[in-house]
Amino acid sequence: MTPKTARFRFPKLALVAALALLALPVRADVQTDLWSGQRALDIIVQLLKFTPRSMETVGHQQTIDYIMAELKKTKFSDIKTQRWVDRSAGRTMAMTNIIARLNPDNARRMIVTTHYDSIIKAYRDAKHPDAPMPGANNSASGVAVLLETARVISALPDPPIGIDMIFFDGEEGPISMGAGDPNFRPVGSAHFADRLAEFYPNAKPEKAVDFDMVCDKDLHLKPEPSSIRSAGAEVKKFWDIGVKTAPNAFEHAPTPYSIEDDHSNLQAAGIPSFVVIDFDYEPYYNTLQDTPDKCSVQSLEAVGRTLLQYLYLP
Repeated sequence: MTPKTARFRFPKLALVAALALLALPVRADVQTDLWSGQRALDIIVQLLKFTPRSMETVGHQQTIDYIMAELKKTKFSDIKTQRWVDRSAGRTMAMTNIIARLNPDNARRMIVTTHYDSIIKAYRDAKHPDAPMPGANNSASGVAVLLETARVISALPDPPIGIDMIFFDGEEGPISMGAGDPNFRPVGSAHFADRLAEFYPNAKPEKAVDFDMVCDKDLHLKPEPSSIRSAGAEVKKFWDIGVKTAPNAFEHAPTPYSIEDDHSNLQAAGIPSFVVIDFDYEPYYNTLQDTPDKCSVQSLEAVGRTLLQYLYLP
């Protein structure tokens, strides 16, 4: 098992059904040029100034403060934090999820999410495996996509559905070690899913989309099997837009393995959920080379502009 990933063969019939599901085009017209990949890359650069950003570090709290300050500049001004102490790693870890809501009076809700925590060490680095992890792609890229999207939506009319942006803590596991943790599991999204009624007392969100590792210069985004099973129609919509927007970055053929990420806990809570991730990030994955120069303005725009159009679908 690799971090965030449980591999299995995707059944042939399921593959055929998935490809059929992803065949028809969807169109959404919105002012996508407002979404700036350079602004998103600047957010990544800023986040890396807080490194190390793993739990129980000064940089972790600085990251929280930065995200909240940026959100307060947008329409996502209804900001709440979900704070708790996790003891699953045999020690106490103070953790925080950040929930920012757009148009909270809209009864229709969806979740757009990422994680902001980073692993402690660049454990896969051949020369310096004990050095603090930079984490430009894993995990700053998802934060950048959400914050830039919040900025752009604030300059546009509200989408037809209320949006809850959630920045999860502890995705890298209770000891923030990625593959170095044999009991890896996303913690923050599990805590949120177990207490879903605190934020959704009347009805669950209609859907959720999770972003992770989306700034790679050689970006290849494929639908993920558990996502297709959970939210096939939404995957279809998103990838149809993606292929039209950035055909070099989006591919309709699914990955041959499932990926465990924050969307997994939302799926388990009964919310149709899918993940947008390019897990093939060699040789930089969880090394000291996961730095902003490995990120691409074009890749960020491919993802961000696709998301923007998706949010404005009826």
